[in-house]
This record gives sequence, structure tokens and C-alpha cells, in this order.
Amino acid sequence: MTDGSMWDTLRRALRLSPELRRGLAVTLLLAVGMTAGRAAVPVAVQRAIDDGLRGPGGPDFGVVAAIGAAGLGVLAVSMLCGYAMMLRLFDVSETALAAVRVKVFRHIHELSVHHVAAQRRGALVARATSDVDQVTSFLQWNGVVLFICAGQTLVTGAVMFFYSWPLALVVLAVFAPVGWVVRACMRNLAAAYGTVRERSAEMLAMVSESVTGADVIRSYDVADRAVGRLDRAVDAHRHASQRASRLTVTAYSVGELATGVALAATAVLGVVLGVAGRLTVGEIAAFLFLVAQFALPAQVAGEMLNGLQNAVAGWRRVLDVLDLPPDVTEHAEAVELPPGPVPVSLRGVGFTYPGGAEPVLREVDLDIAAGSRVAVVGRTGAGKTTLAKLVARLADPSSGRILLAGVPVDRVRLSSLRERVILVPQEGFLFRGTLADNIRFGRPLDYDDVADVLRELGLLDWAARLPEGLDTVVGERGESLSVGERQFVALARAHAAGADLLILDEATSAVDPAAEVRLRTAMAQVAHGRTTITVAHRLATAREADEVIVIDGGRAVQRGHHDELVAVAGSAYAKLHEAWLAGERALA
Repeated sequence: MTDGSMWDTLRRALRLSPELRRGLAVTLLLAVGMTAGRAAVPVAVQRAIDDGLRGPGGPDFGVVAAIGAAGLGVLAVSMLCGYAMMLRLFDVSETALAAVRVKVFRHIHELSVHHVAAQRRGALVARATSDVDQVTSFLQWNGVVLFICAGQTLVTGAVMFFYSWPLALVVLAVFAPVGWVVRACMRNLAAAYGTVRERSAEMLAMVSESVTGADVIRSYDVADRAVGRLDRAVDAHRHASQRASRLTVTAYSVGELATGVALAATAVLGVVLGVAGRLTVGEIAAFLFLVAQFALPAQVAGEMLNGLQNAVAGWRRVLDVLDLPPDVTEHAEAVELPPGPVPVSLRGVGFTYPGGAEPVLREVDLDIAAGSRVAVVGRTGAGKTTLAKLVARLADPSSGRILLAGVPVDRVRLSSLRERVILVPQEGFLFRGTLADNIRFGRPLDYDDVADVLRELGLLDWAARLPEGLDTVVGERGESLSVGERQFVALARAHAAGADLLILDEATSAVDPAAEVRLRTAMAQVAHGRTTITVAHRLATAREADEVIVIDGGRAVQRGHHDELVAVAGSAYAKLHEAWLAGERALA
């Protein structure tokens, strides 16, 4: 969690968003111009009363008209200054915060998959969406009011001292306690709105889980329990918001009280000074107008505090994400991978998950030849998928090192690594869009090239049978396709990307037999001309591989061809094979 005061947070936010600082002096100048125009109204009232209505020769409506016309002209200039100031604030804030959103999303993608998995996805999304929205809302509305109030306080304060310094000191004395109350409220509101933003993220995460898991909720008939969890999250957010609102109302009420007291004190003392001949009727009237303008910041202090602290809490949550150090970084002297199929070497590789007590992988030493097809097998939890992720550098090993084509993986330029090494997860994730869009997601291809990719994998006839062919919309997360069909698309996407090292977290583990046959044929085509590492959950895949590597207890305990390993009675692979055959017979 980001520590420090509100001002520390704001200073960091300004460093993060240099766009907010550009042209700030001009914006402040426009704010002063707008508030100066407003301060001209009391001056015009004073001149109209003292020179036009109570002049030495009696009322002179020509003078009143001239003063009124001059006042309208000043107000017109003030309006133009205000219009220009608000346009600048809107444009600058949108530009700056759009850049912040991009930075947050980029940073999330720089974190390791294990780090992201430890976070609630709804909360991460909230950091880059609703939290940034709070900052945007403040800058575009409360920020405008803040600029106006700052300029108005300076200008009207100076004009009040010009008319009567005793009255001006009385007004300042009345409003001094307001500043103390506002300061106290700001300290409490910082914590209160931090809680509000946390509860908001929890609520969004709960809503996201409830929508994504709707089928599971219905299947288990636990809608009441799911609604109860959501209700508790909503109630927690409501209670946090109510506590923050009470502090806001306190600041608003104190500001209203101070305004009333200041006006009453000004009226009484103004009359006393007027009777003594130290103030004219027009000056007293003008001063009352000025007090009302000077009091505006105190009257809207609650609203501004509400927006400011909400925005600061949002900034802190955004900065919390940006403060997370990327697990996978690019070395200053990173190089490109050499062309062609990529050989892989592991030297003493170990890995322990953050916060984990026991290592998942221990002292793994392996060499995988370029262009070979290797199957990695083992019991559930043996470390197979972790090994695949380390080779793809979705995380870095805790010990040892991995070499691709003789180059340490942490010395490979990330753009080269992501282009040449692709991991296809067990569950093919699809993006909203058409079938063709998903296949060419990794590399831009025209329509005919997409068809050629499917033809090479023997899947073009399947695509042709879909309602709209390649233009079929797959739905969110590919929900309009079956599990096997989503894997067809994931394999086609990997093939289209043209990687030289392909890592498959086997696609056939959760599909029907017919789809499995097509997937295995497609996988054989995908593997052609590449180094392929397949995490094999079904040993039918291992049987077709050039070599099988057996992982047990986080170590590579066996390697060789399927037939060789099966022949070793009592070995880890032989036991896996026997268990697999028993499962296949049970399903037959």
C-alpha cells in the first residue's frame, strides 16, 4: 500500500502525469481572469450606488447605465476566461489520465503470471478503470471549482483589504476555524476514502465473479448464497461511504455557519464604520457581496474534500499497482534469438512460488534438441506446467538458469522471446470478436492467410461448418464454441504466429474423443519444423513424441522414448502408463 500524506500522493501523481503540469500557469491565469471579472461586480455595485444614485447632484441614471455596461463587458471577458479554462482542464485531464490507464495496463502485463494470479482480477481492473475514473471526475468538476475558489479567494481577499482592512480582518478571523476543521476532516477523510475505494474494488470483484461463474452458481443452486456474498460486499461499501459522507457533511455545515456569522459581523461592523464616516453605503454593499464570494470555498469545502479525497484514494490504488516491481525485466544487453528451431537447456533450475514453503521444481537439468518433439509428463502437482511457464519466461526461476539457443533466457530481448516462443495454455482463451480475428491475434494476416492456416492444420472444413465461417463471432471468452473448438482456434493462432519454440499445455485433456483425434492431428502439423514441448496429461500424446521427460517431486527422474520407459518395470513412467490404461479401460 502506498504510504505518505495526501500531498506526497499528489506530488507523485503529477510526476506520473506530466501532461497535467503543461500549461498550468496559463490555466491559473485564466482562473484569475475569470474570478477578477466576478470581483468586478461588487465594485460596479459600489460605484453605481455612490456615484450614480447618491452622487452630489442627485441620482444620475446615465452614470448607472455606463457602469452597468462596463460591468457587463468585464463579465463577458470573465465568461470567456472561464470557458477557456474549463476546456483546458477537460482536455488536459483526459489526455493525462488516458496515458495513466495505458501505463497501468502495460505494467500489469509486465508482472509475472504468478503475481497477477495472486491478485483478484476484478480488483486489478478496478485500479485501471473506476479508480482512474474518480481522478478524472475530480479534475473535470471539483478541479474546476478548486481553480475558481483559489482564484476567487485571492482576488476577493485583496479587494476586501482595499475597501476596509478592519472588516477584512474580521472576515478572516471568522473563517480561520473553518480551515482548522477542514484540515482535521482531510486527515480522517484520507483514511475513509481509502476504505471506500477498497470496498468498491471488492464489490466489483464480487460482481465479476458472480457473472463469470453464473453457470456454476445455477448448477449448484446456490444463488441465495452468492447473492448473500454480494449483499455483504455492497453493505460494506455502503457503510464505508456513509462514514466518509458524515465527515463531508461536517465540513459543509461548518462552512455554512461561518458564512452566516461573517455576513452578520460584516453588516454590524459596516454600519458602525459607516456611521463614523469611514465607509460609504456603496462600499458596505460591495463588501457584503465580496464576503459572499470569499465564502464560496468554505461553502463548497465539503464537496471539494469529498472529490479530492476520493481522487487521492484512487491515485494511491493506481500507484500501488505501479509500485509492484515487474518480476520479468529486460536486461540492458539483451539480444535477439538466432533464427530457426530453438534448442532448450535447463541447468539446476529450481522454483518456489511467492509465499510457498516448498519448492515446486528442484535442480532440474535438461537438454532439448532443436526441432524435437518432447512430452513432459508426471502426476498432478509435479511441476510440469510450472516448467513450461519458466521456459516461456512468464516467470523467472528461483535458482539455476534456462538457455534458449545457448542464450540465457533473461538475456533474450523480450520482443524476440514473445515472437519466437509461444505457450498455448490448457484452456484456449479467446477474445471477443470473430474466428478470424482470434486466429490472427498474434500476427496480422489477411483473410486468405487465415484460411491457409486452418487448411494446413486440417481444420478448414470445421470452420466452414460454423454459422458464419471465419466471420463467426466467438463471444466473450469464446463462449459460443465448445472446449475442443476453442482449442482448435488456440492451436491455429499459435501456428499463425510462426513461433520457433512452441509449448503446449496439452489441449486434449478435456475434450471428447472425436475432437481429441482432430486436435492431435493439428498438433502434429503445428509441431512440424519447430521445437515443441508438450505438457501431456494423456499419455497418447507422449506415445507420439520423440522423447518423454518424466517429472516427479519437482525433479526430472526419467527421459527416453515411450516404449523404452514403459519397459522399465516399476518406474515412475510405467506406473503412470498403467494408471492411464486403467482409466482408458474404465471409460471404454
